[in-house]
Amino acid sequence: MRPETEANSGQSPSQTSFAGKKAVIIALNFIIGAMLILTGYFGHNFFDRYFTRHQPQTQQPVEQQQEPPPPAQVVQIDVLNGCGEKGVGARFTNFLRARGYDVVEMKNYKTQNMPHTLIIDRVGNLKPARDIAVHLGVADTNILQQLNPDYFVDVSVVIGEDFYDLSPSKEKK
Repeated sequence: MRPETEANSGQSPSQTSFAGKKAVIIALNFIIGAMLILTGYFGHNFFDRYFTRHQPQTQQPVEQQQEPPPPAQVVQIDVLNGCGEKGVGARFTNFLRARGYDVVEMKNYKTQNMPHTLIIDRVGNLKPARDIAVHLGVADTNILQQLNPDYFVDVSVVIGEDFYDLSPSKEKK
């Protein structure tokens, strides 16, 4: 009697070989299908980018092109206490910051007996100094221009002994 081998376990050798080939064919077909899907996806993205995003932009005539709005001007200020009363510099600083000004420094002025509040333009542009004078209620006669390239601020506010008499505006910048 012949012992049974594993190959004779109910299938003929041709059936076993055909089943193995069928599994390999299915796997290869799956891989080919996945490659086709990936190729289609990447091809679509390539053509989409190349043909839709690289279209030449039509130029508008110069007179029809709109300029972007200029950035809002940041006015940098130093607040100098020239009256000698404590805390007044902080009050002016808070008032100006609430109106959109950039108060970069707050300190004492060289003298502590300034009779009037002064607004000093440091860069040659009186408009910000005038705007600050309006907000603080300072008279136009107390706006000065002292250009100094060593100052890194646009406007200096020197608080005088008349700060109680000022009538600041309520509106914001």
